[in-house]
Amino acid sequence: MWSVARRPRWIAALLFALALAATFALLSQWQLSRSVQNGTVVSRDTETVEQLTAIAKPQTGATDTQDGQLVEASGHWVPGDALIVTDRLNDGDQGVWVIGHFRVDTVEGVTDAGAGLPVAVGWAKTSSEARAALAALNERSGAATVSGRYFAGEAPQDSDFEHGKLTSVSSGAMLNTWKSVDPSGIYGGYLVSAKAPAGLTAIYSPAPTSSVEVNWLNIFYAVEWIVFAGFAIFLWYRLVRDAHEREQEEAEQAQQQAESLEPAEVN
Repeated sequence: MWSVARRPRWIAALLFALALAATFALLSQWQLSRSVQNGTVVSRDTETVEQLTAIAKPQTGATDTQDGQLVEASGHWVPGDALIVTDRLNDGDQGVWVIGHFRVDTVEGVTDAGAGLPVAVGWAKTSSEARAALAALNERSGAATVSGRYFAGEAPQDSDFEHGKLTSVSSGAMLNTWKSVDPSGIYGGYLVSAKAPAGLTAIYSPAPTSSVEVNWLNIFYAVEWIVFAGFAIFLWYRLVRDAHEREQEEAEQAQQQAESLEPAEVN
């Protein structure tokens, strides 16, 4: 077979197959680099307390750089708008959250230019256990400062706005239940308070973890290009072998024909 492979035609074909395999290998390397690049985690400081008004604006959703950031905000509680959000886990325990309506002072010295901020003040195991804290929060008013971790708002799910039943913390859910309208709109995220009032448990809110998600699609493409590279070499080998076997068959047929044409031996 290798005598066939040394012919100029098949040497040229081998060079083409090697060039093709090298191209496929480079494409595979590029896909792997894309997988690593897409999975790179950009570290950020979420544990330095920032002023909410400095990093976020009302009427806009929380960005990836804001999500999980420790913040502080000055303003006042809006009485009568506190509510309960059900189906909330607190470090693995099922229960409810008490959400307060906090109006952030967006313009210094102007009390009627505030923006609404949902604040999860604490957790309780049942709604009945949260009633006392809910009533106290509904009566709270006056200047205050809240601090905690700022999170992106959730999508409304299985919520009954007409009867005040909520299962998610979202700007849309708050607008449908709050009685008081905020002059400057509402923040797209919500704040989980670092401290809980009497009768409630502080909500477990750890720092965001930096994890790298593997981009399996890029890895699949990288493996696919390697398979293509191997197939290019295999295809050359198979064509050379087929040419060799075909020449052998033709030689055997020619020999058989020559033997059949030889005169029979006379005794």
